[in-house]
Amino acid sequence: MSLSSVQSRALLGLDAAAVTVEVHLANGLPSFTLVGLADVEVKEARERVRSAIQNSGLEFPNNKKIVVNLAPADLPKDSGRFDLPIALGILAASGQIEAAALAGWEFAGELSLSGELRPVRGALAMSLALHGSGVVTQLVLPPDSAEEAALVPTAQVYRARHLLDVVQHFLPETTENRAVEPGDGWARVDSVPQVQVGSYPDLADVKGQLGAKRALEIAAAGGHSLLLVGPPGSGKSMLAQRFVGLLPPMTTDEALQSAAVASLGGRFSLDAWARRPTCHPHHTASAVALVGGGSPPRPGEISLAHHGVLFLDEFPEFPRAALEALREPLETGTITISRAARRSEFPARFQLIGAMNPCPCGYLGSAQKACRCTPDQVARYQGKLSGPLVDRIDLHVEVPAVTSTELMQSSASESSATIQTRCVAARERAIARQGKTNQALQGQEIDQFVLLDEAAAKFLNVAATRLGWSARSTHRALKVARTIADLAGAHTTQVTHVAEAMQYRRALKAS
Repeated sequence: MSLSSVQSRALLGLDAAAVTVEVHLANGLPSFTLVGLADVEVKEARERVRSAIQNSGLEFPNNKKIVVNLAPADLPKDSGRFDLPIALGILAASGQIEAAALAGWEFAGELSLSGELRPVRGALAMSLALHGSGVVTQLVLPPDSAEEAALVPTAQVYRARHLLDVVQHFLPETTENRAVEPGDGWARVDSVPQVQVGSYPDLADVKGQLGAKRALEIAAAGGHSLLLVGPPGSGKSMLAQRFVGLLPPMTTDEALQSAAVASLGGRFSLDAWARRPTCHPHHTASAVALVGGGSPPRPGEISLAHHGVLFLDEFPEFPRAALEALREPLETGTITISRAARRSEFPARFQLIGAMNPCPCGYLGSAQKACRCTPDQVARYQGKLSGPLVDRIDLHVEVPAVTSTELMQSSASESSATIQTRCVAARERAIARQGKTNQALQGQEIDQFVLLDEAAAKFLNVAATRLGWSARSTHRALKVARTIADLAGAHTTQVTHVAEAMQYRRALKAS
């Protein structure tokens, strides 16, 4: 009778909870039992592990009763990441590798029937969890997953291409083959090459639309959400797709957080390292697709857009439940997914860019084509967006159609790089003053850091009263005005800044 244990990780969020794989070999009726709230993919590991061990020239204890326990027992486990630790546990329990040498190591990897190791989802999240625990642990992962995990500073990551690469490293000292050096498949991954960040689409491609471009600049400088309203073909999608190029370059912490969520969702690639994500789900996406869900919970589009942009084209066409689910993360920057068995929290600090037509036919208010919608149809169409949701969007911008003359004769406008420089400078002023972007100001911080002068305060008070603004609308106008002041390099928020901010709180025209 023998017992061994191997460490691995289960992904139920960015915390990547530790899992101990315990293997018990005993005499009795030959069997292979796997316990510990394992999902179907994990239970299928029995056949993969058996074939991988045998096809690697190692001995599988067919004449033993094998019990594999994944502890803690109440934590759901999924995916094939436990194949490698289960195989190592069986080999350690049968005395083919040294069980004591496995201490201080963690393993994850899916095994092929030949013993080759295949990449797993969430390698970066596992490495971040180890980094945050403060415990020095060495992590063994398959190719691609190892390079992904090595992005975390100070991570001790080893790459193994085959089960034998790992076995050779943990052979008992008494084994004659212990002196054999591991093959090329085993290597320490200290760092990955710096990936060249590709260029984003340039805002200079958009002809005209100076007002909309100004609104994009304000949104990028202060971290504000934005709603673009205009007829078909006016350039709303082009503007939204180029917005990400105005945002400041990602810091290392932001890049790690964004990449960890993408890794958790199985979307991470090294080519996207340090690039702000832009998620563009189709308008048929469900609420679960947007905010996340499932069992175990997976991140949705709003979390995959963390530190990036969530672009929702045809905004009113999204299901009402999906749009209403955006209200909380727009305020808090996080999303909590609660299920009967487990509760998971994912980051969702994204910038929302919505684009919509003003009416069903799209030509309400257009000077080029008459609108054929009745007032009732327009009201019903715009009513798909609830007041509380629209109230949470900082900037409402009309994007009129561009005339053919303006399209053909318009000179080149400012490039994204030029505008980005101003946005970065404005953000740096805000962070130096208050430690966060203007959009993130809450409660007393607004009174403390907006620095509204007396004339501007009086002007805003009169305007908010006449327009019937809610407290949220007033506060959002204040934060936008503070961003406009930062772009202008002004110390205080003045009447001109408030007046410009007010034009971005106009309600949709329902007539």
